[in-house]
This record gives sequence, C-alpha cells and structure tokens, in this order.
Amino acid sequence: MSVTRKGETSTATDPHDPHRWWGLVVIALAQLMVVLDATIVNIALPSAQSDLGITDGNRQWVITAYTLAFGGLLLLGGRIADLVGRKRTFVIGLIGFAGASAIGGAATTAGMLFGARALQGAFAAVLAPSALSLLTTTFTDPEERGKAFGVYGALAGSGSAIGFIVGGLLTEYLDWRWCLYVNVPIAVVAVIGAFALLHDRPGHAGARLDVPGVLLGCGGLVAIVYGFSEAEPRGWSDPYVLALFAVGAALLTAFVWWQTRAPKPLLPLHIIKDRNRAGCFLTMMLAVIGMFGLFLFMTYYLQVVLGYSPVQTGLAFLPLTAAIIVGATQISARLLQHVAPRMLMAPGMVLAAGGMLILTRLTVDSAYATEIMPALILMGLGMGLTFMPVFATATAGVAPQDSGVTSATVNTAQQVGGSIGTALLNTIATTSTTAYVAAHLRDPAQRAEVVREGTVHGYTVAIWWAAAIMLLAAVVAALMVTAKPPKHGTPATEPVPESVR
Repeated sequence: MSVTRKGETSTATDPHDPHRWWGLVVIALAQLMVVLDATIVNIALPSAQSDLGITDGNRQWVITAYTLAFGGLLLLGGRIADLVGRKRTFVIGLIGFAGASAIGGAATTAGMLFGARALQGAFAAVLAPSALSLLTTTFTDPEERGKAFGVYGALAGSGSAIGFIVGGLLTEYLDWRWCLYVNVPIAVVAVIGAFALLHDRPGHAGARLDVPGVLLGCGGLVAIVYGFSEAEPRGWSDPYVLALFAVGAALLTAFVWWQTRAPKPLLPLHIIKDRNRAGCFLTMMLAVIGMFGLFLFMTYYLQVVLGYSPVQTGLAFLPLTAAIIVGATQISARLLQHVAPRMLMAPGMVLAAGGMLILTRLTVDSAYATEIMPALILMGLGMGLTFMPVFATATAGVAPQDSGVTSATVNTAQQVGGSIGTALLNTIATTSTTAYVAAHLRDPAQRAEVVREGTVHGYTVAIWWAAAIMLLAAVVAALMVTAKPPKHGTPATEPVPESVR
C-alpha cells in the first residue's frame, strides 16, 4: 500500500520483494557502524592520547566531538532524508562516515582527530535516521516488521557493548587507529548493498528546508548535549555549564514556538504530541541514561579495579550482548504481534533495573561469574525486551514524508540520554568517591586501598541512581504507551490521522 499526498510522488516498497531481508542486512550494517563508534574508541583512548599527545583535559573531545555533532544534527539529518530521499542520504551518509573515519585513523594531531570525530558525528546524523526510515518503509507486514525491528533493536542495544569487544581486540592486537579504519570496509560493503538491494520513493521536489527551525532546534540540542558533556569535568554548578543549559532551553523553547508557525516545520509537532510516540521517546532516553552508566562504570571497574586487559574487558560484555540479541529477536519480536508494546517495555525496564541492583553489591574483589555476569544477562534481556517495541511503536503509522524526522527523534532521544547518563552518573560517582575517601582515610599508608574502595563505592552509588532511572522508564512505558498490538492497531503503512495532529 502506498500513501501519497498532493504534489508528492511515491513508489512504495514491494512488501514481497525477495531481496528485502538482504536489504535488512545492509541497514543493520550501517546501524551497527554508527552505534559502534560511540564506544569503540573508548578502550583505544589511552593509546590515542599517548600517541598524539592529547592532554587529560582535552581527551574527552575524542568522545564528545562525535556525540555532540551526532546528537545536535539528528533532526536536520532526518528532515534532509525526507526531502532528498532516504536511499540517497543513506549512501551519502555511508560514504561521508567512511571518509571521516579514514581521516581520523590517519590523524597526526589531536585537532585532526577531534575534527574527524565531529565529521563522523555529522554524517552519522544523516545516516541513522535514513537507516531507520528505510527499515520502516521496507517492512510493512506486521509479522515481518516485528522480526526486522527485533534485529534492529538488538543492534541498537548491543552495538555499544560490541564496540567495547571490537575496540579491545583492535587496540591490543593491531593499533588504536584501526578502531576508525574498520569503518571503511564496512561502509564499502554497505554502499554496494544499498545500490543493489534498497528501494525508496523519490524525495519531495520543490520542498524547502525550515532554516530558522534548523538554527533553533539544532542549536538548542548542541547547547544541551555540550552542557552535559562539560558538566562532567567542570561540575553542575559551573557558570559556563549553567549558561549552556540556559541557552539550550531558550533555543528549544523558541524552536517549539516557531514549529507552530513555520509553513514547512523541521519537526511537525503532531509527531511528539502523539501519546505513544512521546512515551517511546521518553522511555528510550531514560533507558539509555542507565545503560550508558553501566558501560562507563563496568569498563573502568573491570580494567582498573579487577585488572582486566582491553580484550578481557570487551569479552566480559559478551553475555550482555547475547542477552540483548535474544531479548530483541527471540522474545520481543515474537510477542509484539500478540501483546501491547508496554507489556514488553515495562517488564523489560524492571528486569534491567534488577540487573543494576545486583551490581550495587560490587566490591573491590567481586567474582565475575557469580556477581557480574548474572547482572549483565538480566540487563541485556531487559534492554532487548524494551528497545525493539520502542523502535517499532515510535515509527508505526507515520506518513512517509515524516518518517525521516520521526526516526531522527528516536535517535535524538538515544543520544541525549547517552550524554545525560555519562555526565550525570559520572558526577555522582566522582562526588561519592571523594566523600568516601575523606571519611575513611585514617592512615596515609593505606591511601591506595581506600581510594580503590572509594572508587567502587562511587560506582555502586551511581548504579543505584541508574536503577532508579530505569524503574522510572518502566513507569513511563506503562502509563504513556497505550498502543495495541500491531495486528489489532493501525497498519504500519497508514499515516497518523489528522485528528491527532
């Protein structure tokens, strides 16, 4: 079924296209590459810092430059995909991402690496919404759609953990630069596959971009994401951080006001006014806050406290990755046709919070097999149960010309959640560690041991907060997401009714 509007040309994807599952492989490769790059360089960071002479104060920019450009430009990338055509922007995003990765891998100075990471983020902001939109328009049959989104949700949830594994292997056995070079062959395969397997309707001829909306919306998101990244080293009460939050809030307020008046809005407000979509966006953001906290603390805990190597650290995340894949593809994808999305999302978040609660019992010598791995498995199952219905529900029933920007909004919730999680939970952990050391340091000769214990104490306090945030996500999903199972609700190919706009 195709949906067209006045002045719009549309060629719907054939729901019986024999190549559509190979097309899913191409889309999945691109999504995996984008998610990987948020974490793959984390383990390589010490080596890159030493090689390029990056200061401790500036090393965060290897991560922040990527997330800042990615999170800040997603809405623009989503709207460009709607205007130009999703297959075209998908290919452009892949080529640009590969080029930026090659520049970063060849970096000879800190500035060159920072610039390449920002360029990666900018192209990721074009690529990610295009990938999700192509998935939405390729799989319209409810049953097939569930399976496809199961794969996509598994990658979205486990990609960051896979990044730690791949980053550890590449850093230990090759060189940190390969954490960036590895994107080039992946992108080449995906580009060839995109030309051969993916289909999409043309873009909107004569459509215009909402330039004031771009400046206000993207400017506001950049300020907010940058504010959270600066809160980590500077502190929440720093005037510069507070100013960034104030500017971001003012710009986003002006953005919402303008979207009610713009002739061609960047983000049509009916997308976020819909109760189910708003619930999905908020659930995604809260879930990722907790998840990024887990990745951050477990990476440091395993390497610094338990003395794991980069490869051992990466492999330690394997149970989490496997559990996410099982939860998304074998449980959520099979059940979503028969149960309401919130019946998967809310229990999923409760399960993930349970995994977090187990980790609050960490000590300086916790055993991996009995105290860490069970928590990772619970977390993974919970994330798999949650992410798949979030993506499927948030993008269901969207008119074709709005699918790119809707997909971008889901990704924006993910990126903003990651930025908040990293800054908020790291600040809580650092503050708790400082207070613990000050209260328990009696003998200077025991300082190293007290600091080690204080570090783990800081992690557990922050993990308590992460568990609470995940429980809040469960409440949001249960109360806000009221959609019926896809078999009983609006077909995926039908646009949002005018009455909710």
